[in-house]
Amino acid sequence: MNHHASDIHVLAAAYALNSLDPGEREEFAAHLASCEACRHDVADFQATAARLAAATAQAPAAAMKQRTMADIDHVRQLPPHVPAGAPAAQAAPAVFRGVLRRKALPVALAASLAAAASFAGLAAWQHQENLRLEQRARQSEQRLDAVSTVLAAPDARTVHGRAGNGALTTVVASDRQNRAVFTAAGLPAPAAGKTYQLWLAHDGAMRPAGFIHRDGSVLIDGDTADADAVGLTLEPAGGSAQPTTNPLLLLPLAT
Repeated sequence: MNHHASDIHVLAAAYALNSLDPGEREEFAAHLASCEACRHDVADFQATAARLAAATAQAPAAAMKQRTMADIDHVRQLPPHVPAGAPAAQAAPAVFRGVLRRKALPVALAASLAAAASFAGLAAWQHQENLRLEQRARQSEQRLDAVSTVLAAPDARTVHGRAGNGALTTVVASDRQNRAVFTAAGLPAPAAGKTYQLWLAHDGAMRPAGFIHRDGSVLIDGDTADADAVGLTLEPAGGSAQPTTNPLLLLPLAT
């Protein structure tokens, strides 16, 4: 089947899943030689299909090999190939093969439909995965922009401290922006079921201010312009409304 140059690109997924007929496959293979975009699409589809296959693969039952070997003796062999012009007695197997071909058509059609359905599901899954990755990228970019804005603020002030577990910490705060950034280095991994939680002290009251899970920088949640200090505790996973452990850090904010 011939395809116009403008729509041959849509065959990338079908090519990757080996669902093109020989003519289409040959035509698209020739197209791949000069189309970098299609080569990239084919590689993406093949990698995605491999991931899906690995995720759903199951090890065969231990007795499957024994059953298969035992059943081989009961499987009928295909008839030998009969060349054109052979006697009628020898041509009978050819007629039998024709019957087999006709019976195989519905099976082939069903297989094609199943492949099309699988591809549709694969395409939908890949679309959702791309949307999720794009959303995560946008969120990461927004957080990075917010952190950079605080660090570059003209009124930014910086204080340093060392937590009770040895981690080096820094808080950069901007009253004008009412924001602050908490940075940790050498933060030990919390025990299973635990997490590091940040706090803002306001007139002696501790208010939840977000989490930090590993070394790096995070934007502190809440109003920081009138906060007295930044605290750090080890809390149950999911966080607490009030500190449940002694502070690892209570860092006064410079004025």
